[in-house]
Amino acid sequence: MKTLSTDRKTNWYSLTREGWQQFLSEIDNRSFRAQQVMKWIYHERVASIELMSNLSKNFRSALASSTENTLPKLIHTNTSRDGTVKWIVETESGGAVECVLIPDGRRNTLCISSQLGCSLDCIFCATGKQGFAGNLSVADIVGQVVIVTDWLRLNSNYGELTNIVFMGMGEPLMNFAATMDACDIFMDDLAFGISKRRVTISTAGVVPRILDMCRRTEASLAVSLHAANDEVRNYLVPLNKKYPIAMLMDACREYLSSLHDRRIVTFEYTLIEDVNDGDQAAKELVQLLRDFRCKVNLIPFNPFPLSTFRRPTENKILRFYKQLRDEGIMVTNRTTRGEDIDAACGQLIGDFQDKTRRRARYRSAQSEASIV
Repeated sequence: MKTLSTDRKTNWYSLTREGWQQFLSEIDNRSFRAQQVMKWIYHERVASIELMSNLSKNFRSALASSTENTLPKLIHTNTSRDGTVKWIVETESGGAVECVLIPDGRRNTLCISSQLGCSLDCIFCATGKQGFAGNLSVADIVGQVVIVTDWLRLNSNYGELTNIVFMGMGEPLMNFAATMDACDIFMDDLAFGISKRRVTISTAGVVPRILDMCRRTEASLAVSLHAANDEVRNYLVPLNKKYPIAMLMDACREYLSSLHDRRIVTFEYTLIEDVNDGDQAAKELVQLLRDFRCKVNLIPFNPFPLSTFRRPTENKILRFYKQLRDEGIMVTNRTTRGEDIDAACGQLIGDFQDKTRRRARYRSAQSEASIV
């Protein structure tokens, strides 16, 4: 029985099944050991290696000397009046990110973060205004889900976790390797066992990484579209200047064609008053998506302090919805959840040292505007 020589212990929550097999091969070259260990970690939720009773004493000793089961530190939990729950957790690097549980009947959807802040700067999103401090590790990402599933076990009235969406803080495809490994763990029957249809990666449109997904995962894809022409989308999503809509749509088609079953892409569309909520915007969206296997998720804009945008009226939202529906586009109108605890879409801000100084620039600009 070997003992690994390493200065730093490996976090339980950083390894996929393949990762465990490779890691444990240095201790005991039997592949079924990975299955045993993962079942103890995720199915039995043991807190100590000593409780892994079907492993030999020597194997447990070698494992204990080379691994740790460190989760993100829980800083704060807040529950909305509508039942939405938000957690703030501290990552390995010391910054804080947010994740949100959205209960809806039998479905519990967890919205998780992939970066400290966001490397992009979409103009309608509070996270982007906070700047960027780095990528989360696999253990940071998976740890959010472990914390919430443990909480759900203690709050059984909520039921089990059914869906995971990378729609929290950050652009997951700009943290590609960690996001892919985390997805592997979420979909692995030895871990969380979430269906590939119910693990969703949401991107602002990082085209090269969407294409890389074709060879790496079968998770569901959601795209933050928000406009059907490049002029408006360049304004709302600056990344569009590098990867315009035509290029983005081609990448989405490529990803759909790589999947073995009949799947769809979800296009997220944040409705902003007098920006992208008019009849012409609806017609352009219909024209863009008419022959595309997709669903449109309409999201009324959620206000935050650093933004001057406004949410459209309910009548205008309904009119936009009907225009899409009447043209045969599959469309849903997302109900705003958790707004009273700043947990709604686009409102997550976390707490971290902004390396880009973007936060200071926005606050300075806002201060100057208020003086004028």
